[in-house]
Amino acid sequence: MSTGSIAEAQRAADRARSLLIVNADDFGLTEKVSEAILHAHHEGIVTSTSVLALAPDFERSVALLADAPSLGTGAHLALVGEDPPLCAAGDIPTLVDRRGRLWSSWRVFLSRAAAGRIDPDDLRRELDAQYDAIAGAGVRVDHLDTHQNLHLWPLVADAVLELGERHQVKVARVTRSGERGPIGVTVSRLARRLEERLDVRGWRYAQASTGLDEAGHLDLPAMVGALSRLAATGASSAELATHPGAPLDPARARYRWSYQWEDEYAALRSGTVRAAVDELGFRLGTFADLDAP
Repeated sequence: MSTGSIAEAQRAADRARSLLIVNADDFGLTEKVSEAILHAHHEGIVTSTSVLALAPDFERSVALLADAPSLGTGAHLALVGEDPPLCAAGDIPTLVDRRGRLWSSWRVFLSRAAAGRIDPDDLRRELDAQYDAIAGAGVRVDHLDTHQNLHLWPLVADAVLELGERHQVKVARVTRSGERGPIGVTVSRLARRLEERLDVRGWRYAQASTGLDEAGHLDLPAMVGALSRLAATGASSAELATHPGAPLDPARARYRWSYQWEDEYAALRSGTVRAAVDELGFRLGTFADLDAP
């Protein structure tokens, strides 16, 4: 067999392997979170990250992406949390409290959304501002997702879909849950509804995903287990959502998420996890590598 034939056979074999996107959320959250994401890309299995325009370290961190051209980059759009919105409070009154801060969590936001107390125009203004900040910093956005996965909710999905289609970024995260409790069942129902909408509109998304149920707790055994569950789905593409952070980071104290940042950072860079990726039949890639619907 000629050298060219061998190379083509290898490429065909690689294409036959399931695509695995290992996405690290919250790029820009703190200096050490951003550095951990970059290290886990250069030294580990992270292939993609989601950039948080609201984050305190956004402006400094985003410049570092120029040194990681193979790292996929998305927009991590935020409508809740500890950091202030980009828009003035008066321009997005239904998204903020009396102090002009975003609502604290998905629970508060969704209770207001269900009661019809979130203005869709406010959503569009804030999401547009965040996307413009990320793209304006020179980031090539290859997918959209949201902080605390709010785009599962139809009202937020409407705004995200409009934003993506306006900017020709028709790729999104579909967050799924394997839990059987009320939250897990609701997430699964909303995920199926979102998949249907994405299919109709010709968007791309990973066919399997994990990282919600285990958010912030993917230490080495948990990460290997998550990869095994993804492989067991038999899906042609999958996303592992992660939250790495370097040790000794006092700037994370304001985020009371109880995440095991350092454990995820170590797992993503471990030889054990890299071996599991190979043994389970995955090929690493980004959201840009997803097949068209």
